[in-house]
Amino acid sequence: MVEQDKEFLEMVVKSIVGNPNDVVVDRTIDERGVLLTLKTNPADMGYVIGRKGQTAQSIRTLLKIIGAKNNSRVNLKIYDPEGGNHVRHESRDEDHRENSSESSQENHEEIDTSAIDDLKI
Repeated sequence: MVEQDKEFLEMVVKSIVGNPNDVVVDRTIDERGVLLTLKTNPADMGYVIGRKGQTAQSIRTLLKIIGAKNNSRVNLKIYDPEGGNHVRHESRDEDHRENSSESSQENHEEIDTSAIDDLKI
């Protein structure tokens, strides 16, 4: 079988990461199908995985389509040298949003609703 799946994965990942020369894809075949192992620069891991894993899931879906077209099962393993123990750095915008939602909740508690109690609907 032509290694279309490997070439496709390399092309997609190299186009979304900041260090395309660090992208390496290993392809192995066993009784369960094709396994593509993706290695990238650790700084690019966020681009490959995406928010809530959406980018990685989309790439896996596309690889399954390519596999089905070629009558094979294709799986993607994203190699993580840190073992998934990434420290998430929250941005100032997120902190600002959290603080503003807290202050809006505080303002909500201070609103006088006694006039609504007398309404007859």
